[in-house]
Amino acid sequence: MRLIQDGFVIWVLLGALWGYLAPEMAAPGKTWIPEALAVIMLGMGLTLTGEDLNNLRSAGKPLIIGVVLQYLVMPIGGWLLALALGLPKLLALGVILVGACPGGTASNVVVFLARGDVALSVAMTTASTLLSPVMTPLWVWLLGSAWVSIHPVPLFWTVIQIVLIPVILGTVIRRFWTPDRWILEGVLPIFSIAVIAWIVGVIVALEHTRIGSAGVVLIAVIAHNAVGLILGYLGGRQANLSVSRRRTVSIEVGMQNSGLAVALAVAHFGPLAAVPGAVFSVWHNVTGPLLAAIWRRRQPGDQKG
Repeated sequence: MRLIQDGFVIWVLLGALWGYLAPEMAAPGKTWIPEALAVIMLGMGLTLTGEDLNNLRSAGKPLIIGVVLQYLVMPIGGWLLALALGLPKLLALGVILVGACPGGTASNVVVFLARGDVALSVAMTTASTLLSPVMTPLWVWLLGSAWVSIHPVPLFWTVIQIVLIPVILGTVIRRFWTPDRWILEGVLPIFSIAVIAWIVGVIVALEHTRIGSAGVVLIAVIAHNAVGLILGYLGGRQANLSVSRRRTVSIEVGMQNSGLAVALAVAHFGPLAAVPGAVFSVWHNVTGPLLAAIWRRRQPGDQKG
């Protein structure tokens, strides 16, 4: 199981290759993307303990700073990059969608590897996820309307159905049933990896004839991810957070729930708008662990870390 989890990027790339080589097999899966992501979010709810939820109340200043940076840096950063690169309207919207989404669940593992504050990481992921039914449609409507006509209410309901309801349901189930460790640390992460790889394959299949001409998306994704990681860290330093918490905020801001961006794009705007989310799914799972490996060699007490 550990081999599968450690090879996340490889599995995602294999998913993309599958979609490119067998588009007729992968493309019909687009109708199941929202349901698949909802199951992932249900799994996230199952992993949340009462202690995790209590941390939302006790995390205080670092949590507020982190979530504010999450919902300022990434949406506005995506919008500015779309303008600067002159992206076509659906690709621009896709970049904004990625920026407007909450933090990704894989960030918690990356924070652990980076010797960050795991409790703060879980609190930030949880808080940004719970806020996403309001914040994600709001930012997409405010920033994306320059390119496409946006109706925020349908977006709101989709995020409620894909994110909020499954997470709440998962936390309720957790109150009455604690899954075995092999489920929480083995089955759920592997299932999430498989679903994300499958989603990437479906998106590549839907856009396989145009995927080669969307190279500028990779530039946008690389820059977007870098902006989140850098400004997240600098924002934490400006707020006088400890080094371990700066690392945490950096990773949480830079790593997004790109699967949600893909699901919203497919449901409301079209497969082309989902391409940035699919590319982000691969890229942030390269830079996150790489940054964690660098930071892991430095103790959090090292103020250069």
